Amino acid sequence: MTRSTTDEAAVPPLPSPKERRRLREAKSLSEEEVAAAVGVTRATVRSWETGRASPRGRKRALYAKLIAPEPAVKPPAVKPSVVKPPAVKPSVVKPPAVKPSAVKPPAVTPEAAAAAVPEAAAAAVPEAPDLPVAPPVPEAPPAAPPADPPPAPAPNSDTRSGAEAPDERRVSPAEAFDELYARTAPGLVRQTYLLTGRRALARESVERAFELAWQRWPEVAVDRDPAGWVRAAAYEYAMSPWHRLRRTHRQPDAPPTEPGKRALFDALLDLPPAYRRTLLLYDGVGLDLPETAAETEASTPAAAGRLMTARAAVAERLPELADAAPAEQSALLHDRIGGLARAEHVPVPRPARAVRTGSENKARLWTRAAVAGVALLIAVTGLTLHTAPTHYEQPISPPERVGGVPPRGGPQKLTAQDLKLQKSLSEQLAHGPERLVPQLE
Repeated sequence: MTRSTTDEAAVPPLPSPKERRRLREAKSLSEEEVAAAVGVTRATVRSWETGRASPRGRKRALYAKLIAPEPAVKPPAVKPSVVKPPAVKPSVVKPPAVKPSAVKPPAVTPEAAAAAVPEAAAAAVPEAPDLPVAPPVPEAPPAAPPADPPPAPAPNSDTRSGAEAPDERRVSPAEAFDELYARTAPGLVRQTYLLTGRRALARESVERAFELAWQRWPEVAVDRDPAGWVRAAAYEYAMSPWHRLRRTHRQPDAPPTEPGKRALFDALLDLPPAYRRTLLLYDGVGLDLPETAAETEASTPAAAGRLMTARAAVAERLPELADAAPAEQSALLHDRIGGLARAEHVPVPRPARAVRTGSENKARLWTRAAVAGVALLIAVTGLTLHTAPTHYEQPISPPERVGGVPPRGGPQKLTAQDLKLQKSLSEQLAHGPERLVPQLE
């Protein structure tokens, strides 16, 4: 037990499932190659990259080593000495152009000196965007040399140790969620409308995805792409086939009135859901092919095939796309889909605070329902144990009339001869060997 715990602690933490797939494809490794190297099946590798499972033990170490990026790709470590403020010495920032020996006092006015000092200081400082700007040089009489700027303050020991600076404000989870919601929610409602053709369902899907994100905010906050996490959740909820049973979502909303936008809208809704989602992610949102495949939970060749089929189907409805090259088709579709999304009037989602409150109320309600269900189950179990019998008692069969039985038989009435014989046998002793006859005293 100690050995397994130590080995597991030594393995570095794995990235998110999407990042695992991206790293594997970046190293040109197929699922079969990774499965053969680790010693598992292809389905297991796919479950690792979709988040349904996670490797453990020796397989986790081998998998992490296989998908680890090359050392050359990593950016060089920045040494503390490069970014330390004391690297800019006052002698370097000192304006070299303003010197008593080089400038004659009568020819230099205070205005000209004040204008020349910053230019000379800027020319003398080396290019380093993170370095502090030198303080301005105070005005001095033309005959006297300008005073040296004060030395740069030493870095605070608390800042070097990782402590938070006094002027920096820590962002709370609610503020981070509100910022993500305000930045992505309106556009995500428009995307979901193009995916489903239903405005009310698009708004409901986005709000439901953000409620789920707030419930799992510790996981979403550290994700490589939080907006992608919410988008995938919204798309999954919007494309659920159970919405067909709801009366309000059985039929799509009215299409746009403009002929061009109406043709594109009808072409999108006529595509199968998986093809429509692939086209919207690649040509509408602008994701690359591996990210599109990862979000749709398909392989990269399968996503490419869906994309080409969807483009061909849309090009039949839009004549301007038929003769365009693949790159031009992508650009045209991006512009047309974006224009269609911006032209439609979709409902505005609720404020972020209302979404967070609704998520917390739903979580609280489900928690109380689960606690009440468990309490009810415990009460019913206790009542059953209290009233149940402790041993088995065979039930008594109910009486019933039995037919077809012959009449009861038995000895017949003794005749006179039988009675005489019985009397003689009882009065006389038995004749036989003496050992069998009792001796009467």
